[in-house]
Amino acid sequence: MVFKSNNPGELSKAGFFVTGTDTEVGKTLISGALITHLKKQHAMVAAFKPVVAGMDLIAGKMCNEDILALSRVMTYKAREDNLDICPYQLATPAAPHLVAKASGIHLDYSVMLNAFNAIRDKSDAIVVEGVGGFKVPFHDDKTSADFAQDIGLPIVLVVGMRLGCINHALLTVEAIQARGLRLAGWVANTVGPMTLLQENIATLEHLIPAPLMGVIPELSKEFAQVPYNISAMEKAASYLKI
Repeated sequence: MVFKSNNPGELSKAGFFVTGTDTEVGKTLISGALITHLKKQHAMVAAFKPVVAGMDLIAGKMCNEDILALSRVMTYKAREDNLDICPYQLATPAAPHLVAKASGIHLDYSVMLNAFNAIRDKSDAIVVEGVGGFKVPFHDDKTSADFAQDIGLPIVLVVGMRLGCINHALLTVEAIQARGLRLAGWVANTVGPMTLLQENIATLEHLIPAPLMGVIPELSKEFAQVPYNISAMEKAASYLKI
């Protein structure tokens, strides 16, 4: 499961960049599911996220639920503070560039890239979870889309199946293609009851020029609790075809 980089001349590396049609569509769940699959073929599998916004007190420690879930499933041993796999961890759950500005923090793009490169060099495979949708800004000059382009991993698009997702998905695909990036596939994640769910999936399957990697049903309460445990991510992985 080795995919060629989007960047010509760069060595191939197993892994994915996971983006979504919006925030709260299941990127972390699918990232964990992809890591689960990668672990079958690679000994050292890492996760990375350039920035998170939203910290909670979990087990007596302030942490982000996405990073905690990914640290549970990956085989790479992260630092206790997880700053090596997520260099910017902001307290308030809001747009990262706004939280950073309000907190007097500069989201240094080179810090993000250097942190990613350090983890990539130590791992056999890596899954990078993007921030919110595809083009969330870090500041005035750089966005999550720039980061996806610069690191060069094939992209997996998570579509949160709800009203409006067809438009959101097609616009995101268009943005990915406009940058000349490889869309490895997309995942239909059921985020709640939806009228004409199967018809929506069929429409997307017809219009998105990349394979449908799987349809994730709405998880039972046993698996839906966040931060996700390993069982939840393994359950999601069972619905993926890679």
